[in-house]
Amino acid sequence: MKVKVLADVGEALAGSLDLEKSLGSILNVLSDSLEMKRGTVTLVDPITNELRIEVAQGLTKKEKERGRYKIGEGVTGKVVESGEAMVVHDIEAEPLFLNKTRARKDLKQRKFAFLCVPIKVGNKVIGALSVDHLFKGNIPYEEDTKLLTIIASMVGQAVKIRDLAEKEKQAVMAENVKLKQQLKGKYKFGNVIYTSPAMETVLEGARQVASSNAAVLLRGESGTGKELVAAAIHYSSLRAQKAFIKVACAALPENLLESELFGYEKGAFTGAMERRAGRFELAHGGTIFLDEIGDLSPATQVKLLRVLQEKEFQRLGGTETIKVDVRVICATHQNLEKMVKEKKFRDDLFYRINVFPVTLPPLRDRKEDIPLLVAHFTHKYNKENKKSIEGINRAALDTLMGYDWPGNVRELENVI
Repeated sequence: MKVKVLADVGEALAGSLDLEKSLGSILNVLSDSLEMKRGTVTLVDPITNELRIEVAQGLTKKEKERGRYKIGEGVTGKVVESGEAMVVHDIEAEPLFLNKTRARKDLKQRKFAFLCVPIKVGNKVIGALSVDHLFKGNIPYEEDTKLLTIIASMVGQAVKIRDLAEKEKQAVMAENVKLKQQLKGKYKFGNVIYTSPAMETVLEGARQVASSNAAVLLRGESGTGKELVAAAIHYSSLRAQKAFIKVACAALPENLLESELFGYEKGAFTGAMERRAGRFELAHGGTIFLDEIGDLSPATQVKLLRVLQEKEFQRLGGTETIKVDVRVICATHQNLEKMVKEKKFRDDLFYRINVFPVTLPPLRDRKEDIPLLVAHFTHKYNKENKKSIEGINRAALDTLMGYDWPGNVRELENVI
């Protein structure tokens, strides 16, 4: 019987590359062989250092989510802390048994024993394998415990292989990102890290408009990569050999922003010791990127509209009319249509900049891109900090995948 169980467990582990599926199959084997009502595989979360149920049989999703323990807490926590197996002959009579899942509602009708053994990789305890067993009196359950210990060691090796494979996968992804960056160049569409259909749709539109001179309005939440897409549009256009000039409209007060955009003549104001070219003048022949255009004051909106319509302007304090040939790409996280209705943004300016709108999805809507982005940022900061981190483990990646990222890609980069 014991040999048959171990053979079935080995077959379950070898039969699928999906560890969760394999562990589920193992619990099914134990259910058939040990008269088990339910079983769980609980692993240490390396980030929180808590125990959480990885796979469970006979538990609902909510019951499974409730199964979190500190190391040393309850029977499972004690097993992980000590590295020794524990047998609870009668669950209902054991004060250490916490029943955090609140799944055992039938203890009054039938008695159950609880067998829990540590899952180890080498000398390190990484979790626990536990089963509910039909009560057989105060017997030692020695054979069952030995069998579970052997199976737990097999599970430990499977978890180790899974983690190594995950690291190798991330290393390969990081290397692919590195090669892609080298081949595509710093500011090409190939520099945008994605695999999601949502980003493919966005970039397909951006590629199409890149070869034209049409004004582009990039929309999306902060941190979604609007500046990167703006740069990719410029460097994929016929203006790629000319300047790409960035202006952060929200970063400067109105009086400074006007002189930044249009330049000034010597003596135009206190401190203007010499003539200075503005951003539009510097962008002649190329592209100007106006980030957070929704923050422009009404007066600056009027002056910007004139440049877009007439393709000319005057420096602050000057009389000379300067002609410019500039492509304009704007970006905003604000609802400009609403601002137009509220008279906070000029409708004629909106129509001028909204020739080709491109909306970038938030990271929460393109979560399949997170593993690639993690690999990219790991490689980037390895290089900057002279590190050789191969990647993050599965539990950490699961945590990142489960988060909604209000700060989007920028927040993810800061986390990495």
